[in-house]
Amino acid sequence: MEPQEISIKVLIGDRQYPLKISSVEEENVRKAAKLVNDRSKFYTDNFSVQDKQDAIAMTALEFASENLNTITTDQSISAELEQLLIDLDQYLDKQDIS
Repeated sequence: MEPQEISIKVLIGDRQYPLKISSVEEENVRKAAKLVNDRSKFYTDNFSVQDKQDAIAMTALEFASENLNTITTDQSISAELEQLLIDLDQYLDKQDIS
């Protein structure tokens, strides 16, 4: 059974955004909206960011940067694992267990 598409509204920075999403995504989308609101509030409370759109932009930049760092880390780990598998394969070939 395919997930049902639903319509929801999320509030980000005093603006409401209507979305059509899969029902299985609803919880994560709502959590993401809360994270954006909480983090943009951090920028307005702790820095000289008064405009909510500026705070949301800073939040987007922060999250995008974290995402890129995660992708880079994942790629590095994948490359290391690939090299370990190659080394293991070469080691096992040399053992010639018969």
